[in-house]
Amino acid sequence: MAIIRMADARKLSVKERQEKLHEISLALLKGQVTAHKATAKTKELKRARARLLTLAQHEEAKKA
Repeated sequence: MAIIRMADARKLSVKERQEKLHEISLALLKGQVTAHKATAKTKELKRARARLLTLAQHEEAKKA
């Protein structure tokens, strides 16, 4: 899983972002099942997920 930067996330369409969010969530779930401790990969996945969610909230607030 590559690092997702905010600038890269902004370039994605809404559908692509949702797919990426789903993919990251599945990877996190699989990672947490196999390992109980936080690894660098787990931390980066959490950060990427947070970036995508933050961007979605920001755009939703902009519409309102």
